[in-house]
Amino acid sequence: MKDYEEITSFLGEWGPFQKVIFLLLSLSSIPNGYVGMAMVFLADIPPHRCRVPQLNFSGFGLDLNYSIPLQEVKGEVILSRCTRFKEQLDSATGFGNETEGCLDGWEFSKEQYRSTIVTEWDLVCDNAWKTPFTVTIFFFGVLSGSFLSGIISDRYGRRFIFFATLALQTVFSILQAAANSWELFCALYFIVGMGQIANYCAAFILGSELLIRNVRINFASLGVSMCYAIGYTALPMFAWFIRSWRILLIALSIPGFLYIPLWWYIPESPRWLLSQGRVKEAEDIIRAAARKNGITPPDVIFKPEDCEQLMENKESQRLYTWLDLIKTTNIRNITLISIIIWIVISMTYYGMSLNTPNMDGDPYFNCLVAASSEFLGYGSIWLFIRYTPRRFTLPFTMILSGTLLLIIKFIPQDMHALSLTLVMIGKTGVTGAFGFLYLYGTELFPTVVRNMALGATSMASRVGSTVSPYIAYIGTYNKILPYILMGGTTVIAGVLSLLLPETKGEQLPEFINQVKPLRCMGTNRASRDGQRQKGNAQVGNEVNNIQE
Repeated sequence: MKDYEEITSFLGEWGPFQKVIFLLLSLSSIPNGYVGMAMVFLADIPPHRCRVPQLNFSGFGLDLNYSIPLQEVKGEVILSRCTRFKEQLDSATGFGNETEGCLDGWEFSKEQYRSTIVTEWDLVCDNAWKTPFTVTIFFFGVLSGSFLSGIISDRYGRRFIFFATLALQTVFSILQAAANSWELFCALYFIVGMGQIANYCAAFILGSELLIRNVRINFASLGVSMCYAIGYTALPMFAWFIRSWRILLIALSIPGFLYIPLWWYIPESPRWLLSQGRVKEAEDIIRAAARKNGITPPDVIFKPEDCEQLMENKESQRLYTWLDLIKTTNIRNITLISIIIWIVISMTYYGMSLNTPNMDGDPYFNCLVAASSEFLGYGSIWLFIRYTPRRFTLPFTMILSGTLLLIIKFIPQDMHALSLTLVMIGKTGVTGAFGFLYLYGTELFPTVVRNMALGATSMASRVGSTVSPYIAYIGTYNKILPYILMGGTTVIAGVLSLLLPETKGEQLPEFINQVKPLRCMGTNRASRDGQRQKGNAQVGNEVNNIQE
């Protein structure tokens, strides 16, 4: 029995067909890079204070000191954001000492933005919780999309879900720009979140199944990731020139229509077609790929016995359930530790990305630097994958990143450049670790539950991403505390990752009983086995002496 890659090996690894698939599917990840991070600018909170109708001006002036109390935020004394003095006609200034809320609304600074969703719907003071909750709604959509996309993709095909979710993400992003209420905006954002992750996963799976061997690894570790980083880098450039949130959202959505021609260039996955018994369609795609590569395919590509075996293997995988991820001690330990690591890395990655407006300096420059660090993170992790052990790569990147974030606590406030440098190096490490987890996960879990395990850990990571907006929100009041929270948890998870077994250069486990034990348990077991063997040898010697 030949496997799929052996049967289709006549296509070669890097012909015109593979180059087109690699390029187009990688480019499809560019919108994913800025859709999730757009809230950095769409929901930024400009300086604001209570509107005082008695004062005939629209800016921030000296007379405000009589009508609005002062407050200290991040060590800086500013006009109160949520209170004002009550009007008192018999007072010389016209205001008394008693305070009240902003009964007439707020005045927002126009220096940085013409409008954001915060200024549109007054998401400040008593409604301040709505800003981070908006991002949380998006990540709830991502969580739902992670769960549903795999089911729909297995039922209706990789190509269908890829283009359907691309259209979903583009169309509903445009509809968001026309939202006339915060509630409608959030409902649409939930759907956008579903489309964003489902599209990313569909592109990842489709490329992994259409490409083989080293090309597949480069696609997963460099192609998709680097194009995601390109989209992230484009975000602050768009936002710099477009200061209105509605126009910015439309401008970010329009590039999605440029991917319509991909329908005629990206085929369905032959692997999926074979699993559905659609052998003729799979063969047609392989023959078309061979023609593009200038290769004459064999008369019969998939023999009946090969197809039957491939489909039998597919059916055998359906016997496994989620409970198999905790069935034995070894896979249970791997699953639990992997879930913890995924949650922490996701929380730290998105927390740092969403926290860029709270950092000292220009928010556009900070976001650009944070986005640029993605290239370094993905590039460096590619080198780590090639030249260092797995058990070194993950702990090193996580412990280094967490330690640098904790050091920020001791940096003087006037050393902004040093703080920014530490943050960006830390983000580089977390970015690399995030990308590395996908590869490491495929090597830790056995074939029979590998897709299920990656789906479970990826879904668990959304717990961390839903918490991240609130960590970033803390930064509006205390800019150090988010780094302490993210740095501390990342270091702990990094230390925990030392327990995971080494997998580099070893065969992937096929069945659950082939899953390796944790490092400490493996050492203890080896020690116990050695002692047992030593004890057996001593008993054997004693028996021999008695017989003599």
